[in-house]
Amino acid sequence: MRSIAQPGAPVAERIQWVEARGRAFSFMLDPGIPLLEAVRRGFAAEGFSGGVLTAKGGALGPFAYVMPALSKDGANAAFYSDTFRPDGVTELKLAALTLGERDGAPFFHCHGLWTEAGGRFNGGHMLPEATIVARPFEVHAFGVDGARFLAEVDSETNFKLFGPVASPPTDAKTASRAFALRLRPNQDFAGALEGFCRQHGILRARLHGGVGSTIGARFTDGRSVVPFATELAVTTGCIALDADGRLAAELDIALVDYLGGIAEGQLVRGDNPVLMTMELVLEVLDEAERP
Repeated sequence: MRSIAQPGAPVAERIQWVEARGRAFSFMLDPGIPLLEAVRRGFAAEGFSGGVLTAKGGALGPFAYVMPALSKDGANAAFYSDTFRPDGVTELKLAALTLGERDGAPFFHCHGLWTEAGGRFNGGHMLPEATIVARPFEVHAFGVDGARFLAEVDSETNFKLFGPVASPPTDAKTASRAFALRLRPNQDFAGALEGFCRQHGILRARLHGGVGSTIGARFTDGRSVVPFATELAVTTGCIALDADGRLAAELDIALVDYLGGIAEGQLVRGDNPVLMTMELVLEVLDEAERP
């Protein structure tokens, strides 16, 4: 399987995880305010301080983003481009977002695809402080209670990355068992989730959110993305028993690579290693009987 050398030594725990409770819900983003504040308000209205969400459509402006890029100084295996600020209103096609905390304040990590006012179809990493909701639009969220995503310096990648940490449970209304996860580099995306579910007796799970990067990509229809640095958003995902009774992950994603190529589709199991990180929430739908 493909791999990319990181600047720091691999951390022994390849999946950072916290068990929690959670609930799915939808809400409308308020226009005229920063996307970060609109998302925070939506979660807070349901009793949650954080979690994950996905969007299918929307309008942003002003809007700012970066794209994946090669590292200029070797301090990281890959890096970000300069900031882009397209004029007018940007029409969002899709996005996946993680809402957590960085430096003591709410923060998000968000990747998506969109069409800029000039007609350019593009994708990348949205900047929380400089992106404004232009028109109301609906998002689908999953709030987590008992865990939160906290941005901390990661010695392996030399980035400040979201990872789940335990937090005191609140009075938020929850409906299901859930796990907040962060997958570390150089492990297959699907394989890591399948192994995690086997280890925890999970027979069926739904993936919520899903923000990260893979080393290029290989799709079930035979297409491939060769440039190694990507920004990836999961559009749908699930893990369930296949016809042979084995756990299998189905992961539909969208990404942009560092050369500006865009790809969407279902990932091949066993051949899509994580580049820097992959953060998500697994909602448990069925599980083996626990002792």
